Amino acid sequence: MTVYWVWLSRCRGVGPVTARSLLETFGSPEAVYHASEAALERAGLSASLRAALACKELGGAQTVCERCRAAGVRILSLWEDGYPAALRQNRDAPLLLYCKGVLPDPTLQPWIGIVGARQADALGLANARLLGWQIAGCGGVVVTGMAKGVDAEAAQGALDRGAPVIGVLGCGVDVVYPAENRALYADVAAQGCLLSEYPPGVKPNARHFPARNRIISALSDGVAVVQATEKSGALITARWAVEQGREVFAVPGPAGAPLSRGCNQLLRDGASLTESGWDVMQTYLCRYPDAVREDHTLPPPKAAGAVQDMRPAQAAPGLPGEALSAHPTAPVCVPAPSLTDEQRAIVDALRDGPLQLDALIDRVGLSAARVLPQLTLLEIKRIILQKPGKRYEFSGGF
Repeated sequence: MTVYWVWLSRCRGVGPVTARSLLETFGSPEAVYHASEAALERAGLSASLRAALACKELGGAQTVCERCRAAGVRILSLWEDGYPAALRQNRDAPLLLYCKGVLPDPTLQPWIGIVGARQADALGLANARLLGWQIAGCGGVVVTGMAKGVDAEAAQGALDRGAPVIGVLGCGVDVVYPAENRALYADVAAQGCLLSEYPPGVKPNARHFPARNRIISALSDGVAVVQATEKSGALITARWAVEQGREVFAVPGPAGAPLSRGCNQLLRDGASLTESGWDVMQTYLCRYPDAVREDHTLPPPKAAGAVQDMRPAQAAPGLPGEALSAHPTAPVCVPAPSLTDEQRAIVDALRDGPLQLDALIDRVGLSAARVLPQLTLLEIKRIILQKPGKRYEFSGGF
């Protein structure tokens, strides 16, 4: 029953990795719900996790299910046929996906993630719209994070071509962020699908966005980056794509320009240089011969009055944005007092020596969904380092 899936996903301290292990051990969320304390102990669960699973209250889960039914939101569980297989194969795949709209069949055509700067300049916005338009014209499905800037323009380009778009959110599918993308959200839900691992009503939060990025890259056959600073969230998505075995594409930019540095670094690291949608899509011609076709048409000019406001916007307090890289000459390490409690717990756990990801999650007693974005933020700050095999170590950076 769906209510047990929702219950398990809401258990405090039970993240995707732990939840999958529980399902492999007990067979279903309902069996986990009814498992005895002794059975949970035999399964090797810590006292804190056993305590979390001891809470059998289903009211919250039932409310989520009712809210989804009322809003026309589909709940896809990890083992359902409709759950994207490319995402499921990742150990930290979300237990549930909340979907508003119709999810295209990923076996029929390539899905391409397009990410980039929120505060993109006119060239970046034009390139994002061109890629969205041409990738759709070449038979692809655009996957994007629905942020302002590059994400929004890429999505609009694909929608203008009459193609579906998959928008992956860091909040509930009924929450519009940023607010100016309300019309875009409606169009994506009508023509494609809005996806989130968070239930309806969940507001955007800084730690949600790095976690969302792993879903964008996992869903995609490849990820294209259009404009990114050296510490852009788009580079987090590119890093996830590399770890997940996806191709990475980057649009080059003028040497020395802050918005070019991220993409130019990706190109130095081996990303494929991209100047058109066909540069991306020809990579998948052999894999999807019935879907991929060459197309070099250009999107129509924007309608009069549809002028992009290029003035820098202030990021909402506590939410990720280009503010992370607004001062590129600032020190990359931060003092210990600026760490959150979760980040401090991770650093303290790594002071005794490197830990593999699952061991680190167990050590700090937090869910994988809470640990993963903090690891990414700590890596950006150069406080911890990731080694091969998803082993993390303290860098001694403060």
